[in-house]
This record gives sequence, C-alpha cells and structure tokens, in this order.
Amino acid sequence: MNAAALAQWGQLLQLADPTLPIGGFNHSGGLETFVQQRAVHDADTLRALVYTQLQHNWLHNDGAYVSLAFDAAAAQDLPALLKLDERIGAAKAPRELRESSFKLGVRLLKIFARQPLPQLAADFQAAIAAQQAQGFYPLVFGLLAAALGLDKAHSLYAFYYNAAVGLVTNGVKLIPLSQMVGQDILLALHEPIARAAAASIVPVQTHIGAAAPATDIRAMQHEHLYTRLYMS
Repeated sequence: MNAAALAQWGQLLQLADPTLPIGGFNHSGGLETFVQQRAVHDADTLRALVYTQLQHNWLHNDGAYVSLAFDAAAAQDLPALLKLDERIGAAKAPRELRESSFKLGVRLLKIFARQPLPQLAADFQAAIAAQQAQGFYPLVFGLLAAALGLDKAHSLYAFYYNAAVGLVTNGVKLIPLSQMVGQDILLALHEPIARAAAASIVPVQTHIGAAAPATDIRAMQHEHLYTRLYMS
C-alpha cells in the first residue's frame, strides 16, 4: 500500500474519530432516559440496546442517509443533498435528536472545510449559511467521505462503529460498567457492523426512515428528566 492510500485511511480515521471537537460527548441519544428508567441497567441490556439500534434504527435511518449523501456528493448533485437534508429533518421527530444532529454536522463540516475540498462542499456550507439546509450529521459525514475520495463501504463501517462507540461509552458511564465490559461489547459488534455496512451500500428505499419508537419516546422524555448529564 502506497503513502497516498495510507493517507486516505488516516482521513477516514479522523472523520470517524469519537474525540473530534464537535460536541458528540454531550449527547446520549436518549440513552440517559433508558438508564434512569432502568430499561438499560447492566451489560446485557446495554448490549441489547446497541444491537437493536444498529439493526433496526441506524441501518434504516442515519446509516441509510450516509449512503444516500455519499452517492449524491459523488454525483456532484447539490439539489439531491438539499432534498435529503429536508428528509432527514422530517424523520427526526424528537427535538433534541434533531438539534443535536445538525449541530454535530455543522461543526464537522467546519473542521474539514479548512482544507481543500470539492466545490460541492463549499456550496453546501453556503446553503447552510443561507438557511437553505440545516446540515445533519449523517448527511455531512457522507458528503465528506465522498469529497475526500474515501471508499463507501469503509466509510459506512466507520460511521456505524463511531455510533456504537458513542453509545457504549455513554452506557459505561451512566450505568456504570467497567471499561473492559464496554470493550467486550464493541469486540462482539465487528461482524454485525460489517453486515450493516454491506446492507447500507444500496439502502432499501421502503425501509428508509423506519420508526424507532422506543428511542424517540425516550429522547422526548429526556427534556423533562429531573437531572441530566447529557444534552440529548
């Protein structure tokens, strides 16, 4: 493998890095409510939640949007990206999940827009500034992956892994659990994540936006928790 190919791997690692300064650590995606209600209270229930999110939520929602955004960006199709941005906003019913997604997306785009990117990325950033788009995180992730010339399957795997790391990390803190238990959960996720990435290459159109009512309800209830550590 030559230096240029290795550099692309570096770009993918940075794009999916959970420690990027975009504020992801401030959001639990409704997990805090699950924990306070004792629906998630140990390693088994956390593991079950992560698997459920991967197979029945992320696969048909954010993962599918990453895939569609990647294709639109590869085709230099700004109108398709704007329509997808609107579609994502309509699908995210809980206010906190909707707001956290576009805040993370806008910050992610600002980081990578500091280096040379195709004109489409600048055009989309201008659309956000003109309030023609909100810049949801999965759309920006897919747009940047395509703009950086990354492999689509690898990008999808990295996206799902990043989402799983965030959920497991927050679960370890909230329940609480040992860091080793969290790593055991992640180690067992590599095969399921690979299957989800493969299934997302061409999303099933009739499944996109499939409801995740338990997560949505907990995300809505999160606004009214007596005590909160996270913003969502």
